[in-house]
Amino acid sequence: MNRLTLAAVALFAATLSAGAQDLPKTNVKVVGGLSNLTAYQDYEKPFWTKTIPEKSNGQVTAEIKGFNEMGLKGPELLRLMSQGVVEFGTATLSYFASDNPINEAIDLAGLAPNVQTARKVTDAFQPVLAKLYGDGSNVRLLGISTYPAQVLFCNAEIKSLADLKGKKVRTSSRTQAEFVEAFGGSSVTMAFGEVVPALQNKVVDCAITGSLSGYSAKWYEVSTHLVALPINWNQQIHAVNEKAWQKLDPKVQAFLQTNIKGLVNDIWTAAAQQTQQGYDCNTGAAACPFDVKGKMVLVTPSDADKALLRKVLEEQILPKWAARCSADCVASFNATIGKELGLAVNK
Repeated sequence: MNRLTLAAVALFAATLSAGAQDLPKTNVKVVGGLSNLTAYQDYEKPFWTKTIPEKSNGQVTAEIKGFNEMGLKGPELLRLMSQGVVEFGTATLSYFASDNPINEAIDLAGLAPNVQTARKVTDAFQPVLAKLYGDGSNVRLLGISTYPAQVLFCNAEIKSLADLKGKKVRTSSRTQAEFVEAFGGSSVTMAFGEVVPALQNKVVDCAITGSLSGYSAKWYEVSTHLVALPINWNQQIHAVNEKAWQKLDPKVQAFLQTNIKGLVNDIWTAAAQQTQQGYDCNTGAAACPFDVKGKMVLVTPSDADKALLRKVLEEQILPKWAARCSADCVASFNATIGKELGLAVNK
């Protein structure tokens, strides 16, 4: 490296350092996602506790705890952010579906069979959600990330979606419940932390969660079959109370917005890799990068299963969702997600 190049590098580093030191001393409080999952442990917590302080030369710091560590269940987070009780928060969109079905729009069962489609759908609809939260909840949407693909873990033999008939399946959203019921199964609602004993004791036959989330929570110890067919993705919002946001220095706002965008992109990039890791590690494949491996049977979906999932989306999932969402909500779907995927929903 010549002197000119070294001087340029030094000048660039000095500029970055000066920019970071221009930021006023700021501390923020964050309520993160589920603390026992990879998305929180590998991305969200390090982002707030290491990346943000390092990039700001210690000027911006954060305290973060997963919502479960604070005794919260998740669905109350949007309301707590709206009230200003929670400053920055991360929460799964499906938690808010009962408040407003528009929160289901980007993650309806069968809508996104791969991570690329899930990202396209999310980006298309994010401005609609940003306006909704900003106008009605005093909450600023900073980004939307995702968990790995939501798939079926079963403690019973399953070879195709048709085998869901007669099975009790733990679901975490209305659209998942409608998916299970479309195949003749019965939906059971329970908290994530209750699933292991429920599978173990045959209270449920199957449960749906992220492929790597299930591995992190050791579902491979109480399940025998894993169906490698993304049903949905369980996207998460990253948001902040608007009044808390406005109290921040504009330079801190810009700094946080830029870096949260980077965090969201990193999580999306990892989603496909983590989905495959979940398949590998739950089933004990050699490609699993972790020491502990499960011994589940990996069920590879047939083309018929993929076509069936799409058929159920168009004939059952979408019409039922449209019936409970407003006319404006359905119009917003058609103008964004529908346009991207060649779908049209009638109200």
